[in-house]
Amino acid sequence: MRKILVADSISPLAIDELKKVSEFEVNVKTGMNEEELVKTIPPFDGIIVRSATKVTSRVIDAAENLKIIVRAGIGLDNIDLEAAEKKGIKVTNTPAATTISVAELTMGLMLSAVRNIAQANMSMKNHKWEKKLFMGTELYEKTLGIVGFGRIGKEVARRALAFGMKILVYDIIKIETDLDVKQVSFEELLSNSDIITLHIPLTEDTRHIISEKEFNLMKDGVILINIARGGVVDEKALLNALNSGKVKTAAIDVWEKEPTDNFELVDHPNVIALPHLGASAKEGQARAGLEAVKILKENLL
Repeated sequence: MRKILVADSISPLAIDELKKVSEFEVNVKTGMNEEELVKTIPPFDGIIVRSATKVTSRVIDAAENLKIIVRAGIGLDNIDLEAAEKKGIKVTNTPAATTISVAELTMGLMLSAVRNIAQANMSMKNHKWEKKLFMGTELYEKTLGIVGFGRIGKEVARRALAFGMKILVYDIIKIETDLDVKQVSFEELLSNSDIITLHIPLTEDTRHIISEKEFNLMKDGVILINIARGGVVDEKALLNALNSGKVKTAAIDVWEKEPTDNFELVDHPNVIALPHLGASAKEGQARAGLEAVKILKENLL
């Protein structure tokens, strides 16, 4: 019997699928801190996490039977990969499962930013009628800069092209695509984009890839969307750029610390703030959960 720990909330469909496997003993225990996970992990052969649970070196050291860690989602920055590798524990994720969910939210944030939807909604809830205050712009013929042109970046591009946008892309590798986009240098993208959206992992190379120097290169009144990882944007530099007017609106789904306590940024009138909802669509979570179950079957049975 293989013991499976589900440490973060996943789709009920995936839980049902796990429990159908007679060789699996499934334990769902979410919301654990590091200390609780260290005490819980020893007997388990496999664990499923999303972004909330941190699989630290202490957790991995305590894992006596663990053979695989499955991240039901895209990033792996909440898992100590080096510690897992040293112990021979396989680490994998489901990068394609939530691609559409994240791409669609990106477009939603883009529309909200150019048409002041979030701010106008709050104004109405305060019983105000400030029609003239919330004059917006169209996406049509605006230049969108996409930083990171993997699965999500490509899906965002497809949707943006349908809006008639011009698209610049930056990636560390040369891209091959049939989409009508132009690959440029990072500096060129920053200098020429009306809207910039980030779709890159958090690594030592990408940490604070957007900071004071990069904001200075951007157009005045640029819109910034971060639905990737919090650490890729320097939050202090972003706040300064918002206060100076360099950034007209920032739509932030991911934060340097989660849950965030940067309420100076959250409360800024030109910030659309979300609690890491990128992959939080029922369809995407169902795909991620079911793929995680498939991975466990392939590796433990």
